[in-house]
Amino acid sequence: MKIEQNRIINIPKGSINKIISHLKEKNCDMNKLDSIFLRFMGTPKNGYIRIKEKSISKANFLYKITQAKAEVVNVTLIPGETTYIFLKQLAKKLNLDITKLRKEFKKQSPTEEGAFLADTYNVFKKTNEKRVIKSLLTRSLKRMKRISFKIFNSYDEKRWFKYITIASVIQKESANNKEMPIVSSVIYNRLKKGMRLQMDGTLNYGKYSHIKVTSKRIREDRSRFNTYKIKGLPDIPICNVSFNAITSAIYPVKTDYLYFMKNKKGVHDFSRNYSTHLKNINATK
Repeated sequence: MKIEQNRIINIPKGSINKIISHLKEKNCDMNKLDSIFLRFMGTPKNGYIRIKEKSISKANFLYKITQAKAEVVNVTLIPGETTYIFLKQLAKKLNLDITKLRKEFKKQSPTEEGAFLADTYNVFKKTNEKRVIKSLLTRSLKRMKRISFKIFNSYDEKRWFKYITIASVIQKESANNKEMPIVSSVIYNRLKKGMRLQMDGTLNYGKYSHIKVTSKRIREDRSRFNTYKIKGLPDIPICNVSFNAITSAIYPVKTDYLYFMKNKKGVHDFSRNYSTHLKNINATK
C-alpha cells in the first residue's frame, strides 16, 4: 500500500473494528479482511507509529500497528488559562518555537482566544508547530460541536463563541464550579439592566493572566477587555474554559443578584443591592 513518507499515524484505544474504521478515515487502505489478520497477529496497541517508507506491504503495516509506541506527552490546559500563556507552556514542554506556534494558532484558529477546551491532551513528542496546533484545535472544536449539537441540535460558530465569551468571564470570576451558574446569572442580570459588568477577571487576559488587577490598571487599561470602561461583553473570550463554565453560560440560575464579593473564606457573597455589597466589601477589610 502506498502511504505518505514519514507519516505519523495515531492508533486509538478501542476494538479492532474501531481501529480499522479510524484508519480508513485517515485514508489508509483497510478492509474487513484486515481485521481478521490483526486478530491473529496480536492486539493493536494504543499509540503512534511513524511510516518511513514511501510504500509498505499490507502485512508489514498491520504488524507495525501491533507494535505502536505511546511516544506521547500529556499537556494540561488549566480552566481559565489564556492561550498566550498556554502556548508558552506548550512550546517549552515540546521544545517548539513559540513564534511559529503563535503564527500557526493565528492561522488555524477561528478566534483569537477560547478555541481550546480546558483539558489534558496527549500529543506526539516529536511533533512540529503546525501539527500540534491542528491536533489540539481539531480535538477541542470537535468536542465543542458535540456539546452544541447535544444542547441546541446545531452548531452556529458566532452564537457558540458568544457563549464561550460569557463562559470565559464566569471561569475567571468563579471561586468554584458550584458558583458558576450564580456568577452567570449576575452577568445576565447586569447586561439586561444595561450595567457595565465591572469585573476584574476580564482584565486577566493574554499575558496578564496571572497579574493582580489594581485600581491603576483599571484606570489605564484601554483594551477591549476592560469591562469597567466598555459596555456589554468583550468581543472575544478572555480565556479557555471548562465544560462546567460553558453549561453555566448557557443555563444560568434565576436570581436577582447584581453584585458579588470574595469573602475571607475564599468564596463569594452575592447581593441584590449596592448597600449590601458595600457591607460585604467592608467585611473583608
